[in-house]
Amino acid sequence: MINLVINGLNVSVEDGSTVLEAARFLGFSIPTLCHVDGLSPYGACRLCVVEIGEGPRAKLVSSCTYPAEEGLKVRTASARVIRARKMILELLLASCPQSKTIQDLAAAHDVRQQRFKQEYEDCILCGLCVRMCEEQMMAKAIGFRGRGEKRSIGTPFDIKSDVCRLCGACMYICPACQLRCTYNEPEKAICGACANLAPPCVEKDQFDDMMCYMDPCVACEIQKDK
Repeated sequence: MINLVINGLNVSVEDGSTVLEAARFLGFSIPTLCHVDGLSPYGACRLCVVEIGEGPRAKLVSSCTYPAEEGLKVRTASARVIRARKMILELLLASCPQSKTIQDLAAAHDVRQQRFKQEYEDCILCGLCVRMCEEQMMAKAIGFRGRGEKRSIGTPFDIKSDVCRLCGACMYICPACQLRCTYNEPEKAICGACANLAPPCVEKDQFDDMMCYMDPCVACEIQKDK
Protein backbone atom coordinates (compact mmCIF):
# COMPACT_ATOMS: atom_id res chain seq x y z
CA MET A 1 0.00 0.00 0.00
CA ILE A 2 1.06 3.59 -0.69
CA ASN A 3 0.42 6.32 1.88
CA LEU A 4 -0.25 9.83 0.65
CA VAL A 5 -2.21 12.95 1.58
CA ILE A 6 -5.15 14.09 -0.55
CA ASN A 7 -6.87 17.34 0.40
CA GLY A 8 -5.36 17.16 3.88
CA LEU A 9 -6.50 13.57 4.53
CA ASN A 10 -4.05 10.74 5.11
CA VAL A 11 -5.03 7.89 2.81
CA SER A 12 -3.68 4.55 1.61
CA VAL A 13 -4.09 3.17 -1.90
CA GLU A 14 -2.89 0.12 -3.78
CA ASP A 15 0.47 0.08 -5.52
CA GLY A 16 0.25 1.07 -9.17
CA SER A 17 -2.67 3.46 -8.67
CA THR A 18 -2.68 6.84 -10.37
CA VAL A 19 -3.55 10.00 -8.46
CA LEU A 20 -6.87 10.12 -10.34
CA GLU A 21 -7.77 6.57 -9.34
CA ALA A 22 -6.78 7.23 -5.73
CA ALA A 23 -8.81 10.44 -5.51
CA ARG A 24 -11.92 8.99 -7.14
CA PHE A 25 -11.76 5.84 -5.02
CA LEU A 26 -11.93 8.06 -1.96
CA GLY A 27 -14.76 10.18 -3.34
CA PHE A 28 -12.86 13.27 -4.51
CA SER A 29 -14.30 14.44 -7.80
CA ILE A 30 -11.85 15.28 -10.60
CA PRO A 31 -13.22 16.20 -14.05
CA THR A 32 -11.88 14.38 -17.10
CA LEU A 33 -12.45 14.55 -20.82
CA CYS A 34 -9.81 12.40 -22.52
CA HIS A 35 -9.88 9.72 -19.79
CA VAL A 36 -12.30 6.81 -19.90
CA ASP A 37 -12.15 3.65 -17.79
CA GLY A 38 -11.00 0.74 -19.92
CA LEU A 39 -8.69 2.83 -22.10
CA SER A 40 -5.05 3.63 -21.41
CA PRO A 41 -4.40 7.02 -19.76
CA TYR A 42 -3.27 9.67 -22.22
CA GLY A 43 -3.18 13.03 -20.45
CA ALA A 44 -4.15 15.06 -23.51
CA CYS A 45 -6.88 17.39 -22.28
CA ARG A 46 -5.18 18.31 -18.95
CA LEU A 47 -8.59 18.89 -17.40
CA CYS A 48 -7.75 16.46 -14.59
CA VAL A 49 -4.86 18.60 -13.31
CA VAL A 50 -4.16 18.55 -9.57
CA GLU A 51 -1.56 20.33 -7.48
CA ILE A 52 1.17 18.30 -5.82
CA GLY A 53 3.87 19.35 -3.38
CA GLU A 54 3.98 22.38 -1.12
CA GLY A 55 5.10 26.00 -1.24
CA PRO A 56 6.96 27.44 -4.23
CA ARG A 57 7.87 23.95 -5.47
CA ALA A 58 4.23 22.88 -5.84
CA LYS A 59 3.32 22.02 -9.43
CA LEU A 60 0.37 21.03 -11.58
CA VAL A 61 0.28 17.53 -13.04
CA SER A 62 -2.29 15.46 -14.92
CA SER A 63 -3.76 13.12 -12.33
CA CYS A 64 -4.71 10.44 -14.87
CA THR A 65 -1.05 9.76 -15.72
CA TYR A 66 0.73 10.68 -12.48
CA PRO A 67 1.42 7.68 -10.20
CA ALA A 68 0.49 7.75 -6.53
CA GLU A 69 3.75 8.01 -4.57
CA GLU A 70 4.65 7.50 -0.94
CA GLY A 71 4.26 10.73 1.05
CA LEU A 72 2.81 12.65 -1.92
CA LYS A 73 0.66 15.66 -0.99
CA VAL A 74 -2.18 16.34 -3.41
CA ARG A 75 -4.80 19.08 -3.70
CA THR A 76 -7.57 18.38 -6.16
CA ALA A 77 -9.35 21.75 -6.04
CA SER A 78 -6.94 24.50 -5.01
CA ALA A 79 -7.39 28.01 -6.42
CA ARG A 80 -4.49 27.35 -8.81
CA VAL A 81 -6.11 24.13 -10.04
CA ILE A 82 -9.48 25.79 -10.58
CA ARG A 83 -7.89 28.62 -12.59
CA ALA A 84 -6.05 26.12 -14.77
CA ARG A 85 -9.20 24.08 -15.45
CA LYS A 86 -11.15 27.20 -16.42
CA MET A 87 -8.41 28.24 -18.85
CA ILE A 88 -8.40 24.75 -20.38
CA LEU A 89 -12.17 24.83 -20.80
CA GLU A 90 -11.96 28.20 -22.55
CA LEU A 91 -9.45 26.74 -24.99
CA LEU A 92 -11.64 23.68 -25.58
CA LEU A 93 -14.64 25.91 -26.23
CA ALA A 94 -12.62 27.80 -28.82
CA SER A 95 -12.09 24.57 -30.75
CA CYS A 96 -15.42 22.85 -30.20
CA PRO A 97 -18.13 25.24 -28.96
CA GLN A 98 -21.03 23.01 -29.98
CA SER A 99 -19.98 20.03 -27.86
CA LYS A 100 -22.61 19.61 -25.14
CA THR A 101 -20.06 17.68 -23.08
CA ILE A 102 -17.66 20.64 -23.08
CA GLN A 103 -20.46 23.18 -22.60
CA ASP A 104 -21.72 21.31 -19.52
CA LEU A 105 -18.20 21.09 -18.08
CA ALA A 106 -17.76 24.82 -18.64
CA ALA A 107 -21.05 25.58 -16.89
CA ALA A 108 -20.19 23.31 -13.98
CA HIS A 109 -16.89 25.17 -13.52
CA ASP A 110 -18.50 28.60 -13.65
CA VAL A 111 -16.86 29.57 -16.94
CA ARG A 112 -18.65 32.72 -18.06
CA GLN A 113 -16.34 33.98 -20.82
CA GLN A 114 -14.26 32.65 -23.69
CA ARG A 115 -11.33 34.92 -24.53
CA PHE A 116 -9.80 33.04 -27.44
CA LYS A 117 -10.44 33.20 -31.17
CA GLN A 118 -13.22 30.87 -32.22
CA GLU A 119 -11.79 28.17 -34.48
CA TYR A 120 -14.68 25.72 -34.90
CA GLU A 121 -12.22 22.92 -35.58
CA ASP A 122 -14.37 20.48 -33.58
CA CYS A 123 -11.65 17.85 -33.02
CA ILE A 124 -9.85 18.54 -29.73
CA LEU A 125 -7.24 15.77 -30.28
CA CYS A 126 -8.18 13.97 -27.07
CA GLY A 127 -7.25 10.65 -28.70
CA LEU A 128 -10.29 8.79 -27.36
CA CYS A 129 -11.29 7.53 -30.80
CA VAL A 130 -7.76 6.33 -31.58
CA ARG A 131 -7.44 4.42 -28.30
CA MET A 132 -10.95 3.00 -28.60
CA CYS A 133 -10.25 1.72 -32.11
CA GLU A 134 -6.94 0.16 -31.10
CA GLU A 135 -7.57 -1.09 -27.57
CA GLN A 136 -11.23 -2.12 -27.59
CA MET A 137 -12.05 -2.73 -31.26
CA MET A 138 -8.58 -4.20 -32.03
CA ALA A 139 -8.61 -2.53 -35.45
CA LYS A 140 -6.07 0.34 -35.46
CA ALA A 141 -7.97 1.80 -38.39
CA ILE A 142 -7.23 5.41 -37.41
CA GLY A 143 -4.39 7.27 -35.76
CA PHE A 144 -2.66 10.61 -35.30
CA ARG A 145 -1.03 12.32 -38.28
CA GLY A 146 1.38 15.25 -38.39
CA ARG A 147 2.70 17.38 -35.56
CA GLY A 148 2.00 20.71 -33.91
CA GLU A 149 -0.78 22.76 -35.46
CA LYS A 150 -0.96 20.28 -38.37
CA ARG A 151 -1.74 17.33 -36.08
CA SER A 152 -4.95 15.53 -36.99
CA ILE A 153 -6.69 12.17 -36.77
CA GLY A 154 -7.48 9.95 -39.73
CA THR A 155 -6.39 6.98 -41.78
CA PRO A 156 -2.85 6.63 -43.14
CA PHE A 157 -2.40 8.71 -46.32
CA ASP A 158 -6.16 9.51 -46.17
CA ILE A 159 -6.89 6.17 -47.83
CA LYS A 160 -10.02 4.29 -46.77
CA SER A 161 -9.01 1.70 -44.18
CA ASP A 162 -9.54 -1.94 -45.08
CA VAL A 163 -9.65 -2.92 -41.38
CA CYS A 164 -12.39 -0.48 -40.37
CA ARG A 165 -15.59 -2.39 -39.55
CA LEU A 166 -17.78 0.74 -39.47
CA CYS A 167 -18.65 -0.12 -35.86
CA GLY A 168 -19.15 3.52 -34.87
CA ALA A 169 -17.19 3.21 -31.62
CA CYS A 170 -15.07 6.23 -32.52
CA MET A 171 -18.19 8.39 -32.88
CA TYR A 172 -19.74 6.92 -29.74
CA ILE A 173 -16.85 7.95 -27.53
CA CYS A 174 -15.96 11.29 -29.15
CA PRO A 175 -16.97 14.28 -26.95
CA ALA A 176 -17.49 16.35 -30.10
CA CYS A 177 -19.82 13.77 -31.67
CA GLN A 178 -21.79 12.44 -28.67
CA LEU A 179 -24.22 15.36 -28.32
CA ARG A 180 -24.30 18.65 -30.17
CA CYS A 181 -25.35 21.90 -28.56
CA THR A 182 -27.58 23.89 -30.92
CA TYR A 183 -26.56 27.22 -29.41
CA ASN A 184 -24.13 28.48 -32.03
CA GLU A 185 -24.06 32.28 -32.06
CA PRO A 186 -20.48 33.12 -33.16
CA GLU A 187 -20.12 36.03 -30.74
CA LYS A 188 -21.30 33.98 -27.76
CA ALA A 189 -19.29 30.80 -27.41
CA ILE A 190 -20.66 29.83 -24.01
CA CYS A 191 -24.14 28.41 -23.60
CA GLY A 192 -24.49 26.58 -20.29
CA ALA A 193 -28.26 26.41 -20.71
CA CYS A 194 -28.36 22.71 -19.84
CA ALA A 195 -26.25 23.01 -16.67
CA ASN A 196 -26.27 26.66 -15.66
CA LEU A 197 -25.02 26.48 -12.09
CA ALA A 198 -24.74 29.27 -9.51
CA PRO A 199 -23.63 27.65 -6.22
CA PRO A 200 -25.23 29.36 -3.19
CA CYS A 201 -22.44 28.22 -0.86
CA VAL A 202 -19.88 30.21 1.13
CA GLU A 203 -17.93 32.97 -0.56
CA LYS A 204 -15.17 31.62 -2.76
CA ASP A 205 -12.71 34.30 -1.69
CA GLN A 206 -12.49 32.56 1.68
CA PHE A 207 -10.71 29.69 -0.01
CA ASP A 208 -7.28 29.73 -1.60
CA ASP A 209 -5.46 26.49 -0.94
CA MET A 210 -8.63 24.45 -1.43
CA MET A 211 -11.92 25.17 -3.12
CA CYS A 212 -15.06 23.07 -2.66
CA TYR A 213 -14.52 19.56 -4.02
CA MET A 214 -17.91 18.08 -3.13
CA ASP A 215 -19.82 16.53 -6.03
CA PRO A 216 -22.67 17.18 -5.81
CA CYS A 217 -22.17 20.32 -3.75
CA VAL A 218 -23.88 19.88 -0.38
CA ALA A 219 -24.99 23.51 -0.26
CA CYS A 220 -26.43 23.26 -3.76
CA GLU A 221 -28.39 20.12 -2.87
CA ILE A 222 -29.82 21.72 0.27
CA GLN A 223 -30.82 24.82 -1.68
CA LYS A 224 -32.45 22.70 -4.38
CA ASP A 225 -34.59 20.83 -1.83
CA LYS A 226 -35.97 24.03 -0.29
